[in-house]
Amino acid sequence: MSNKKTTDTPSTEPTATVSRRGFLKLAGASGFATATGSLTSSARAAAATPDGTPEQIHLTWGNNPATEVVISWASLAPATNPRVHISCGGERKITVHGVQRTYTDGLNGTVVFTYHARLHGLHHSTDYEYEVTADNDSNAGQPFTASFRTAPHGRAPFRWTSYGDLATPNTGWVLSSPQSRFAVQAVERFQPLFHLLNGDLCYANLNPTHQPDVWRDFGNNNQTSSANRPWMPCPGNHEIEFNNGEQGYESYLTRYTLPENGTRFPGRWYSFRVSSVLFISLDADDVVYQDAAAFVAGPSPLVPAASTGNPPIEPGTSFYVRGYSNGEQTRWLERTLRWAAEDREVDWIVVQMHQDALSSSKTGNGSDKGIREAWLPLFDRYGVDLVLCGHDHDYERSYPVRGCNHHAGTDVATGQVVDTLQPRPVPSPSPDSTRFDTTHGTIHLILGGGGTSAPLDVYGVDAGDGKPQAQIFTRPNRPVPNTAKPGAFVRPGADAVEDAIWSAQRDTGTGYGIAVFDHDPGEPGGKTTITMNYYHAPGADQTPTANYELFETIELSKQRRGW
Repeated sequence: MSNKKTTDTPSTEPTATVSRRGFLKLAGASGFATATGSLTSSARAAAATPDGTPEQIHLTWGNNPATEVVISWASLAPATNPRVHISCGGERKITVHGVQRTYTDGLNGTVVFTYHARLHGLHHSTDYEYEVTADNDSNAGQPFTASFRTAPHGRAPFRWTSYGDLATPNTGWVLSSPQSRFAVQAVERFQPLFHLLNGDLCYANLNPTHQPDVWRDFGNNNQTSSANRPWMPCPGNHEIEFNNGEQGYESYLTRYTLPENGTRFPGRWYSFRVSSVLFISLDADDVVYQDAAAFVAGPSPLVPAASTGNPPIEPGTSFYVRGYSNGEQTRWLERTLRWAAEDREVDWIVVQMHQDALSSSKTGNGSDKGIREAWLPLFDRYGVDLVLCGHDHDYERSYPVRGCNHHAGTDVATGQVVDTLQPRPVPSPSPDSTRFDTTHGTIHLILGGGGTSAPLDVYGVDAGDGKPQAQIFTRPNRPVPNTAKPGAFVRPGADAVEDAIWSAQRDTGTGYGIAVFDHDPGEPGGKTTITMNYYHAPGADQTPTANYELFETIELSKQRRGW
């Protein structure tokens, strides 16, 4: 695989301070703008000649969500003097210059230009307005304009939303669907402080000769929401692309500036805290057994454009990255969890990843023992409250789980007993429970119903006793020859099954939905809560719809730690 490096072009990044009114002040700032525009200005800029017109605008948190936000965007050609003008409460605009970051797609040779403006010294719980422009912006007279709100400082109520597996509205791409447009609109309907996007962002690697085009459609669809509030992603298997970096993440890492993790793998995993909730975003590609990333099925090889200099990729080749960090991510995770356990300002721990440790999907992927081995013991030890995933295109909620049952699985080929590390629900589950004290165990949610087109994942039920069953990957499943098609390859499915005794709720009506979380920090000496409302989109599997209806509500509660 090619190991081309992403290129950063330095530019001035002024030091920021904040006045009492919450207005951003930047030393050495210049270039004030006076024109205003709208959120659709970049969409109107369909210039015949590519230029520096900003598009695909999205926000992410900096290291401290109360004081730092990063504004990122792309343009079809190099931007001249890319910049953001930011203001607060109608005060004068201050300029922050964008840092250019580029990469060359390893399959079609397209050069992608992205820009990142890090805003320091913001005031907490404050609304800011901003414009994005460049000297060669064809919309310079009416530049892209949006606004955002910083996170609170200290304990305060807030809302976030989550789903994974979004794709794009352009049905010309594999796994894309018009529903992804409604999914983005759904985020805006609920007006969260931020959104968690749980991997498999746009499925560009399923459209290998058009990867940058797919990313562009994805970014321009998302900006109706992601320009107004941070969208915090994690990598999924479909972010792994041939010839785009050592783990295939070059496109993903070029587009996103994410909180620092202090390791030699920036951007793959990170954490941030809002109020008393610590959010941890992980890259499960590093630990899962299943091989579901870039894959050449054949029988013909995948031939990169001649300009890339990359050789053909032969049938049967896959980009399997399990173990790429050599345990560094897991060591970082344990340090982060240990710190959280000792910090009395942290009441809740929420983990985001793409693949699933607990999923009973039958036509999707199912569960992965790699996650159960590497991370579930840490979740138990340090009291993780909630795990949010995607990967299977449906909704499923587990009971609180803690520990595991050994030798509870069955090998699908031999019928022999297999140790799948079956998660154990605690205490004894009640099917009607909607309120949970997460000090007893971790709840896992499958939220893979963003907007991708695929049939509703059908849940497994054993024909003998009627109990829900789950498929489990317990060993690597690299591509094997396709006996029905000479010269071609297929990827085998899960190798084991187990009774899904941990499964509490499943949506069998539609694969599409969004989870809305409301955090109440509570009062000193009392309880703190997180209320989750899951809204699904009935009928969206047949006809895309903007109609999201309440499916279920659960409340998580525990004793507040700090004062």
